[in-house]
Amino acid sequence: MAEPSTVARPYAEAAFRLADEANALAKWSEMLGALAQVGQDQRVQRAVADPDLSDRQVAGVFISILSGKLNGEAENLLRVLAENKRVGLLPEIRTQFEALKNEREGVAEAEVHTAFELNAAQLADLVQRLEKKTGRKVRAQVRIDKDLIGGVKVVLGDKVIDGSARAQLAALEAALKA
Repeated sequence: MAEPSTVARPYAEAAFRLADEANALAKWSEMLGALAQVGQDQRVQRAVADPDLSDRQVAGVFISILSGKLNGEAENLLRVLAENKRVGLLPEIRTQFEALKNEREGVAEAEVHTAFELNAAQLADLVQRLEKKTGRKVRAQVRIDKDLIGGVKVVLGDKVIDGSARAQLAALEAALKA
């Protein structure tokens, strides 16, 4: 069976093309975010898994919950997903859509793991350095991780920049053992 990311890709690309042609990337991002959030609700998952519900009813569950928040094209996408038994892919579709949107807008998502809370100036300085290093606008999500002891670890796409005290101590330990 194919990986969810592989199956979700054509849907994400189709949604991206629709959004891009309509100059509505932000609106589609919002709609896909809402769809993914509804799709992750356990009550909705139980309802969607009910074999007595038709594809139209499955799509109707989402459409009724998000009444007025979806445009016609998003509703059509949802109907196609329901017909193909793929509504469970909504979170992955949204993730891939966001990656395409970020690529188009020249934005890089960064996960910043830090042992302590960063103040606004520290975060702004870090973001500025990352933007200079990547040549892209950086949108940072900060997560507190007490295991780092000190410093920061940045995950930027498939790159990891580990300036944590924990990593430095591990490097020192390895150097002393060599």
